[in-house]
Amino acid sequence: MVETQEPAQESGAEPAPRPFSPLTTPTGNTTIADTVVSKIAGIAAKEVSGVHSVGGGSAVGAFRERIPGARVNHAQGVAVEVGERQTAIDIDIVADYGVGIADLAAGIRRNVIAAVERMTGLEVTEVNIDVHDVYLNDGEDYASEDAPSRVQ
Repeated sequence: MVETQEPAQESGAEPAPRPFSPLTTPTGNTTIADTVVSKIAGIAAKEVSGVHSVGGGSAVGAFRERIPGARVNHAQGVAVEVGERQTAIDIDIVADYGVGIADLAAGIRRNVIAAVERMTGLEVTEVNIDVHDVYLNDGEDYASEDAPSRVQ
């Protein structure tokens, strides 16, 4: 869960002050749609070197990107839970072969947290990363059984 319910106040007790949020002001409230946070997180994840794609590299997504004039869905592969002051983010990626996955995940977390907090004012409570696959460059398909042996 992103936010917890505050315990009920005893009668006569003053309510606890709400934590500061740039989205809740005396002159009004700002709400941010899940899709906004998803797009910001998706773009921030793609900016990290070593991320081949966000969203598991589906064939439909790859096909859509090749169509002239088609729009890229930056939120694909990103799920968010947005509360009044906090958000939690889940990101599915395909990593480039040879990249240290633990370091890659740390870089994605840093970039996503910085972008989402700076652009939305929401506190990011967690960024969960699911690595679905590793991308192998054409001609360097080390996993192929049909490739000729390079050791002689």
